[in-house]
Amino acid sequence: MASSAPKIALEEHFDAPEEVDRKAQILADRIRTSAHFIVFTGAGVSTSAGIPDFRGPDGVWTRRAQGKEVDSSKLTSTLQAVPTATHMALVELQNRGVLKHLVSQNCDGLHRRSGVLPSMLSELHGNSNLEHCRDCKTEYLRGTLSPLSRPLLNSRVASAQLNNTTDSGNPGADFRAVAPYTKTVHDHYTKRKCALCSGPLLDSIINFHEPLPASTLARAFAEAEKADLCLVLGSSLTVTPANEIPETAARNTKRGPGRKTGSLAICNLQSTPLDELVKPDLRVYASADDLMTRVMAKLGMEIPRFVLRRRVAVEERVNGTDGNSKWEVAVLGFDGDTPATFLKTVRLGYNRRVVREEPFVFAVQRGGGRADVGTVLKFELEFMGHYGEPGVEVEFIVGEEGEERAERVTYLLEFDLGVGGWAVTRE
Repeated sequence: MASSAPKIALEEHFDAPEEVDRKAQILADRIRTSAHFIVFTGAGVSTSAGIPDFRGPDGVWTRRAQGKEVDSSKLTSTLQAVPTATHMALVELQNRGVLKHLVSQNCDGLHRRSGVLPSMLSELHGNSNLEHCRDCKTEYLRGTLSPLSRPLLNSRVASAQLNNTTDSGNPGADFRAVAPYTKTVHDHYTKRKCALCSGPLLDSIINFHEPLPASTLARAFAEAEKADLCLVLGSSLTVTPANEIPETAARNTKRGPGRKTGSLAICNLQSTPLDELVKPDLRVYASADDLMTRVMAKLGMEIPRFVLRRRVAVEERVNGTDGNSKWEVAVLGFDGDTPATFLKTVRLGYNRRVVREEPFVFAVQRGGGRADVGTVLKFELEFMGHYGEPGVEVEFIVGEEGEERAERVTYLLEFDLGVGGWAVTRE
């Protein structure tokens, strides 16, 4: 919180461009020879996306320590922020099999949105887009803002405070996966129920004085213990127990005969408590984007453009076999295997019926020329439009009636912000 930051931020240092380039070459060489390379990220990887850090000269906690408010009008919503060059470089390193695991203190959701696989990611402080069922543990990704919402900060308590400005009395008004916190910041109930078991849904944000999720923390430490190279990007390394993870990687010598000991590299503009564990050639004073752009070039790897990816399933639900059987078609959003909220409306083409909120379920009359076998049902999808994405159409072909069943067609939708328009692939 604000009391954890001084009124005058630590001085920022900048290596000369040729020095950054020299260190980038050394780091790239280390990455090439690393057997288990992990990365640890903080708020500094998202500042170029318009999301503020905490303890920089204009950071969230620094300003509050000075008695100043954060001007949210100058910020980018985490739902509209475009993943940075650093985010996309890490995706490419993951896809090439170079990056073995990513540990992040950020709750802005950009790592996952950029394409980092959930199995490769330990989000220590939660994800402002992710909520889970208290009872059955099912997860849901949310991606909508109500008209009353203000931009989210990459902050635990700050995002909670901003959330108080929304219409918390109407759970359907704001699908961000952050609780209203009207009574206490430790009440994580988002006012929604699980679609599978009706259990209460809880946000995943870890507020101050709350323990980190045990399984996530254990995974992060396990990866650190295996790491022979850990790169810290954009973190002041002042928050415990998160800062113990790169320290574990740096101090680890339990690797057996002939194996390398751990090595730590830090890229941060301010000094950190772990600087003494880093060799000078691997302590970089530069922005994360500056360093990672150079590192990727020296590795001979291109940083991919961000492409927004959505998965949509069209599923039929048939009960009974007689002429009065109930037949429905549902349109569902997913991120991988996780149910995801990113659709605003769905329109069924042949009768122009529009469903304006989840669940997007249509009762369809079979036979009589309306939905005969072989009929192509066309669904017009309207998105939340955080990235200016247009609508798109997907199809579902009516099959044979029969015993109770549930058929599903899944589409991968890809929206390149630099090109415009959706690429639609039936999976």
